[in-house]
Amino acid sequence: MYAQKNIDSSGVDTTGYVQYYIIDGDTIPHEAIDLDEVIILGKLKFKDNLARRKYLILRRKTRKVYPYAKLASDRLTTLNERLEGITSKRSKKKYIKILQKYMEEEFTKELKKLTRTEGQILVKLIHRQTGKTMFKLVKEYRSGWRAFWYNNTAKLFKISLKKEYDPINIEEDYWIEDILQRSFQSSILKDQKTALDFSFYDAINKWSTTTNLNHIKK
Repeated sequence: MYAQKNIDSSGVDTTGYVQYYIIDGDTIPHEAIDLDEVIILGKLKFKDNLARRKYLILRRKTRKVYPYAKLASDRLTTLNERLEGITSKRSKKKYIKILQKYMEEEFTKELKKLTRTEGQILVKLIHRQTGKTMFKLVKEYRSGWRAFWYNNTAKLFKISLKKEYDPINIEEDYWIEDILQRSFQSSILKDQKTALDFSFYDAINKWSTTTNLNHIKK
């Protein structure tokens, strides 16, 4: 749940258009208490040892692949920013080739080292960090045929590059997000805000009572 102070309500001074809060009977201008939202994560409770084991396995896999997803997001952001400032088509093609080289020589190389479930989690986390599926990223910087081939090759290993990250509607993704948030708070992983528009608070409300982790693969 979210940590909250004892805030009664917010008001607006219609004469000066100054927003203020009433906290424990004291009126304080909004500018003085512009607080960041903090999620307080409670202690996990599992239905049985099997559910706990599934969570721990998922945690190990998520923590292993998240840095790759963050790296992909950082690299894509940097290259796209450079492309925006380039007017020459020739120079743009040069930078696109740099991105292609990174995706194929670095990312694909690491992807091949992962297990099937680790690879699929990584694909989901790349969507979380970039806002685009791996399939779309490949399609944007390669031909549609290249993306089709890449996706179908991945399917041989039961990995779909079209998979999206959806912690609101997919239970496994909720637990991945839970793992990420706990890892960020404990400084085990370096926080990088998601590019997607979802509320983890909404996900908590939906899934927090489900502790059997039935849909999580080993």
